[in-house]
Amino acid sequence: MMFGMGALRLDPSITKQKVRPGTVRRILPYAKRNRWMLGLLLFATAVDACLSVANPLLLAVIIDDGILPRRLGVLIALSLLISGLAVVDAVAVYFRTWASARIGQGLVLNLRTEVFSHVQQQPLAFFTRSQTGSLVSRLNGDVMGAQQAVTTLLAQTLSMVMTLGLSLAAIFTLSWQISIVALIVIPAFIVPAKMIGKRVQRLAREQMQLDASIGSMMNERFNVAGAMLAKLYGRPDEESELFAAKAGRVRDVAVMTNVYGSLLPMVIGLLAALMTALIYGLGGSLVISGTLKLGTLVAMTVLIARLYGPINQLTNIQVNFMTAIVSFDRVFEVLDLKPLIADRSGATALPAAGNGNGSAPQIQFEHVCFRYPAASEISLASLESIALPMRESDEKPWVLQDVSFTAPSGKLTALVGPSGAGKTTITHLVPRLYDPGSGAVMIGGQDIRDVTLRSLQLTVGVVPQEAHLFHDTIRANLLYARPGATEQELRQACEASRIWDLISSLPDGFDTVAGDRGYRFSGGEKQRFALARLLLKAPPVVVLDEATAHLDSESEVAIQQALKIALSGRTSLVIAHRLSTIREADQILVIDAGKVGERGTHEELLAADGLYAELYRTQFARPPASHSRLSSPCDHASEFVPSANKLSSSLTPNDRRSTGDREAVERAQGSGNASAA
Repeated sequence: MMFGMGALRLDPSITKQKVRPGTVRRILPYAKRNRWMLGLLLFATAVDACLSVANPLLLAVIIDDGILPRRLGVLIALSLLISGLAVVDAVAVYFRTWASARIGQGLVLNLRTEVFSHVQQQPLAFFTRSQTGSLVSRLNGDVMGAQQAVTTLLAQTLSMVMTLGLSLAAIFTLSWQISIVALIVIPAFIVPAKMIGKRVQRLAREQMQLDASIGSMMNERFNVAGAMLAKLYGRPDEESELFAAKAGRVRDVAVMTNVYGSLLPMVIGLLAALMTALIYGLGGSLVISGTLKLGTLVAMTVLIARLYGPINQLTNIQVNFMTAIVSFDRVFEVLDLKPLIADRSGATALPAAGNGNGSAPQIQFEHVCFRYPAASEISLASLESIALPMRESDEKPWVLQDVSFTAPSGKLTALVGPSGAGKTTITHLVPRLYDPGSGAVMIGGQDIRDVTLRSLQLTVGVVPQEAHLFHDTIRANLLYARPGATEQELRQACEASRIWDLISSLPDGFDTVAGDRGYRFSGGEKQRFALARLLLKAPPVVVLDEATAHLDSESEVAIQQALKIALSGRTSLVIAHRLSTIREADQILVIDAGKVGERGTHEELLAADGLYAELYRTQFARPPASHSRLSSPCDHASEFVPSANKLSSSLTPNDRRSTGDREAVERAQGSGNASAA
């Protein structure tokens, strides 16, 4: 056990992982993409290696044929030759460095782009399990480690191998006796490298995993939601202790890695020093006996240093190469994760208007059963960073069981039911965020698994319960739905979604930055931005997941007005917990325990006196008369909703802007003033 390292215990589940066979072979295609640069790198490296061996040989000639015989002309000529070769060597090193950088940064670009595109293709379930920090670590730290393997290590390895070969050839030419002694000692340099290299590889994998873990923690705590949670629950000391524990473990593994990394050069340096002393003793005796010239001995001493120098560096390169291979292996681990949702062979595009006759397509669920995929199908244990006491079961419970219904073309179908009944899961199947376990989801009479994902994305528009805005301008967030939209189209969409009044009152208008996840705006405002984005996309099929949940009355009125425009003429599937918002729906489906328990219109379901009627009475039941004086505005929700349009029509545009809108204007103005200050 290394001194000072006895207290450190590595995680065997990480350190015992081995680099998968074929990893090195998979690196070659990335290098071949830059074959011309590789050729230049190889040529420049060969020139540098040849010159590094030529200089000691010229030094021998200078001593034996110039200095000792006192021949000034030979001395000057050889000195000028060495100077010229130094200039050539400098040019070769410059081109080697330039080619290495070009290859390395090209590799970083290719790997990052490939990993990013591949991760984008993963199903929604992948992102629900993977830690963001761990994914970012693969794109940053591991990709940079992989780049080191192909550039710095490649250039160094080529240089060292060629220098080693040329030095051995030159030494044998000068003195075979000394060459044999030098070769006998070489195995002593290789054995330590083998022993230490495996240990460093295990430490490298542990360190990468710890770096990803600490990155995930910072990512979760430093976003707005995480920071707010930490402040509201007031646990800064525990958070600091947890972070310090993780950072301390990173420190311990880094110290151990550095110790093992420096141990090898120390051993090699000691062996090289002992060998140099032996060469001086043996070579000096040969010079004294007249068997060897003095210049030849000096040249051989320099060449021996050049011989053991590459061996020393090659052992270091082996340690670094092991670390870089682990980086490649971790990157390939992500690339090898097959997306569960992908285009089938022979998939066709879904017609733009569904049926090809200009009308919105209908949605059909035919005997659909669904359960969420197991962790082994959608994620990697190294991306989750949560150690469970026991392995998760691959048998997930059925969330939907034999669900069949038709959402008519151009009509509004509402989904209601208790929490956890499966409503959101149904809406996730329509845009094919998941595939059903059995049965089929049809749009316009076509199984959505038989159509291209791109055409399905163009056909289906979704507004989730929690609208997301990127940390970018309002304009960029809206254009995400349709990059080619004009300024006039942006304004029309915002007017239709009842958010234009707010945008026009902001100092920077469309160029106002939304903030991290849109936190500069209220929930109702973000929902209206999401609706504006939907209107810009103009899909024939619309899915709304509780778009009016958690909103105040004024915001709900504004969004209800926007929804009338957004849903007009489109096939709509809407989840609503507020039953008042879907009383005019063409069809209401009551989802209970993963099944369609009831279906019909509002009046039909009330008359059936089932679960829907029970939910309705729970929301709109009047209190007993004796408590009438304690009633609140919520008690009269059923009376308020029918008059919403009447109320809205009596307000001016400025009156309609909610309190949240006014607060957003004040926040934007305040931040602008702060910036100006």
